[in-house]
Amino acid sequence: MSYYPERIICLTEETTELLYLLGQEDRIVGISGFTKRPKQARQEKPIVSAFVDANIEKILNLKPDLVVGFSDIQSDIAKQLIQKGINVWINNQRSIAEIKSFIVQMGSLVGSYDESIALVEKFDSKVAKIKKTTDHWLKKPRIYFEEWDDPIISGIAWVSELIELAGGEDIFKKQSHNSLAKDRIISNPKTIIELQPDIILVSWCGKKFKKDKITSREEWDKINAIKNDYVFEIKSEIILQPGPASLFDGLDILHKTFVKYKS
Repeated sequence: MSYYPERIICLTEETTELLYLLGQEDRIVGISGFTKRPKQARQEKPIVSAFVDANIEKILNLKPDLVVGFSDIQSDIAKQLIQKGINVWINNQRSIAEIKSFIVQMGSLVGSYDESIALVEKFDSKVAKIKKTTDHWLKKPRIYFEEWDDPIISGIAWVSELIELAGGEDIFKKQSHNSLAKDRIISNPKTIIELQPDIILVSWCGKKFKKDKITSREEWDKINAIKNDYVFEIKSEIILQPGPASLFDGLDILHKTFVKYKS
C-alpha cells in the first residue's frame, strides 16, 4: 500500500517540472496548458487547465488524489475542487526561501525527500560558485526588471533575489517584496529614468516582447541601458516560474548577462 499520492494534477508548470526532476512524473495525470518545461510533458500528459481557469469535469474524470496549484489567482479553481471532495494544495511561494521549501515539501509528499534536498543543495552550490566571482566586483550593474508593460510592473521577490545573487543590484528591491502585482506598479515611469539602470531585463508574463516598446518610451533614451543597448528579454517560463527553472536556468542567464556587461 502506498501512502503517497498516486494521481497528481499540476495546475502550474513548476510542479510538473519538479516532479519530472524528482523522477516522479508517472504520478502526474494532468497539467496546465502553459507548461513548456519539460518539453515531453505536453506530449505525455493531458492538459486540464489554463492559469485562472480549469476544466473541472475533466479533472474530476481523471480521479486525482491531489491537485497542486499556485497563488491566490487559482483560489476559485481550488474552491470548486474542494467542494467536490478533492484534496488541493495551493502554494504561495514568492521568495527563494519559499521556493526551496516548496521543493522539499513536494519531494516529501511523493517520497523523494532526499532527492529534493539534493536539488536545493545543488542550487546553493551554484550560488556559492557565482559568489566567488561577484565578490570581486567593486561596482555591480544596476538592474531594472519589468514584469509587465501596461501598467508598468517591476519584478517579484524571487526575481529580485536572483538578480542580487547573480551579481546585480535591483533598483526596485524594496518594492519586490509586495507579492501582489498591483502593489509593484511603477506609477511614474520617469522614476526609472532617474534611477539610471545599466541593464533592463524584460519578461512580460507570456506576452510577446517588443523591444521598441521599451526604447521608444518618452525620454527613456536618456537611460544608460538603452544608450548602450543593454535591453534583454528572459522568457517568462524561466524567470517567472517559482520553481526549478528560475533557480537554475534563470540564475544562469542573469549571471551570464551581468558578466558580459562587466567584461
